[in-house]
Amino acid sequence: MATRIRPSNKRCAVIGGSGFLGRHLVERLVDRGYAVAVFDIRQSYELPGVTFYQGDLCDKHALLVALKDVSIVFHCASPAPASDDRALFQRVNIDGTRTVIQACHEAGVQKLVLTSSASVVFEGTDIKNAKEDLPYAKRPIDYYTETKIQQEKMVLEACSKENDFLTVAIRPHGIFGPRDPQLVPILVDAARRGKMKFIIGDGCNLVDFTYVENVVHGHILAAERLKTDSPLCAQAYHITNDEPVRFWDFMSQILVGLGYSAPRYHLPYMLVYGIALLLWLMAFIMRPLVQIKPTFTPMRVALAGTHHYYSCARAKQDMGYQPVVPLKEAIARTVESYPHLRKGA
Repeated sequence: MATRIRPSNKRCAVIGGSGFLGRHLVERLVDRGYAVAVFDIRQSYELPGVTFYQGDLCDKHALLVALKDVSIVFHCASPAPASDDRALFQRVNIDGTRTVIQACHEAGVQKLVLTSSASVVFEGTDIKNAKEDLPYAKRPIDYYTETKIQQEKMVLEACSKENDFLTVAIRPHGIFGPRDPQLVPILVDAARRGKMKFIIGDGCNLVDFTYVENVVHGHILAAERLKTDSPLCAQAYHITNDEPVRFWDFMSQILVGLGYSAPRYHLPYMLVYGIALLLWLMAFIMRPLVQIKPTFTPMRVALAGTHHYYSCARAKQDMGYQPVVPLKEAIARTVESYPHLRKGA
């Protein structure tokens, strides 16, 4: 086995470091004095103090090159949840994670921090201030979530104090911020096409949205507090802004900040959910004949019309977590970072 490097040397690797969360994490690690190796299928930027390795997550030999002399690995590579490519979810979240664990063992890595998801306990019904002891969803809302459940179990079960290999999982929810390729661009596109006029349900459902810098802060805290005698070993932690907000109020603040009108008209939740379910069933039945990809899915309706927010009490207690950027400031920073998406731009 390769010679282990002490964590004080601050040598780490970020798998998926070219992605939205990954890049923010890399930048913060460099600011804190870490030497960072990035492993990703693509390289999207350059940064002093960062070495890039391009390769397939399932290629253990390529991973081993990137993990040489590394003591901490952050695994935040994952396809976008909105994708419907089941084979890709399986390959990255399951097969790729299995390969990452094997490579960590062979390279002598001491700590593995996984970016999981709070959705691993969500079944499409209300969740209010949930703690981490809530059981995994028996009926996950989509295949992405199903693979994230398997991924988290795999990583936490790999924790072994005897073998000096410690693991922890971070469960963020509703990540947003500058350079986000999903939430804000998709929201603006829908507004430009006149599809953001309606509120699903009564508009009172509370949801966690988490600024990317707070998610990064949670990851780094977990890595630095993860020790043999710490309670973090083989545990999952919710990381949010700790400020549940009405789903449609959040969406409206983003839209209005960029010059678009806020949704105003209410549609009954059960009616909308029923229509979405019918469309999904029709697409499923027609699949052998024609490929239909409905954007209006039961999962998206559930996310928009139910309560789903989570307690950060365990993260506060075990790793001293507190959000570093409050929600109001986070929304303002995010809106300011998208001048090209403003109405009329």
